Amino acid sequence: MKTRIPTVLPAVVTAAALLAACSGGTKAGDSGGGGSKTLTLASVDQGSVEGVVKAFEKANPGVKVRYTTSGADQYQQQIRTQLSSGTAPDVMSVWPGNGNPAATYVLAKPGYLRDLSDQPWAAKMPDAIKSVAQYEGKTYNAIFGQNGIGAVYNQQALEKAGLTPPDTWKDLLAFCRAAKAKGTPAFALGNQDNWVTQLVQYALVATTVYGDDRDFDKKMQAGQVTFAQSPWSTALDKYLTMEKTGCFQKNPLGTNYEASQGLVATGKTLGIVQGNWVIALLKGKNPKGTFTFKALPATDDPSATIVPAAAGAGYGVNAKAKNKDLALKFVNFVMSPEGMNLFVEKQGGLPSLPDTGYAVDPSLTELSKFIGEDRTVPFMDQLWPNPKVQQTMLSGLQEIFSGQSTPEKLLKEMDADYKAGN
Repeated sequence: MKTRIPTVLPAVVTAAALLAACSGGTKAGDSGGGGSKTLTLASVDQGSVEGVVKAFEKANPGVKVRYTTSGADQYQQQIRTQLSSGTAPDVMSVWPGNGNPAATYVLAKPGYLRDLSDQPWAAKMPDAIKSVAQYEGKTYNAIFGQNGIGAVYNQQALEKAGLTPPDTWKDLLAFCRAAKAKGTPAFALGNQDNWVTQLVQYALVATTVYGDDRDFDKKMQAGQVTFAQSPWSTALDKYLTMEKTGCFQKNPLGTNYEASQGLVATGKTLGIVQGNWVIALLKGKNPKGTFTFKALPATDDPSATIVPAAAGAGYGVNAKAKNKDLALKFVNFVMSPEGMNLFVEKQGGLPSLPDTGYAVDPSLTELSKFIGEDRTVPFMDQLWPNPKVQQTMLSGLQEIFSGQSTPEKLLKEMDADYKAGN
């Protein structure tokens, strides 16, 4: 997922500009070419990679990391261009599985990524995570965390409104109506950035589709079911019902991801349907705020609710890295208990490896519970046969919100892309 997972930005930054605008910075006179003491890094982990870079530099005196962070859509456009032109950084964000242009399968297949199977952490990854970190049995992605998609609430805003998080579909719609009546919409929605459009849909699909059929993906691969003739249509109808009920602020298509964070962080909405990675960004905007992850209900049976939870984006090493040794040292630091715990603490996530000594943040108690009870399914796109399915879904959801398409048309287009295979 454009976690996966995962914006519509008009400017595509060139490779030169990408490295020139490094938010990590370097001293004057440092080589920009990735010399023996300089590592180049491109990341989508805004708000969390900064602390990891500082810790890595501290653990490796004399080393400098020239890094940049950007939104998922912008990043995915850039990284493929850079890899094909030989201007990509040493280390880069890589998504699990096969769901988008910067996913493991997509980048490993043409040989853009270095095989990391020989690294000490590779054999320790749980099977569920290993399966989406590998391509043809070899590990290419250093996946450090697990993430979930659900409703993240501003606790202070909830208390001010006198409302509590709903755990049934009926209560969810009542919650939305009550929140709207109080002048604080239930959820911020930043659909101007097209990767955001999928999150509510995924949260609803988890229960409506997989609640009754955990083998749905296998059946899709076998050609036994389709998006159009499945509860995917039910989930999409519920998404639009939320919109019509007033669950979101006015004009989601005119609101980007950054602006949606501001709405919930300041209590102008009660929450946001996002990945748990947004918690760190919300705390950055409102350090005194308390933000809590809850499942988004899709039926009136709370025990049937399922949460999308899966491996989050990790890091891959450029097969043509100018500083291969330093690149490997960085991904191994990311996968060490220190690096992994730094990342997941900042992101409000959960570590991918056991025995890191990580204490789960109280904001993630419910997500941790759902994972422990096996009430989760992977992000839907991670096992799709090509990135086109997701791209069609994202643009199609924007078109539905703008009145230019219909659910029926979108699901049929997704089916066509899915059947096209790799």
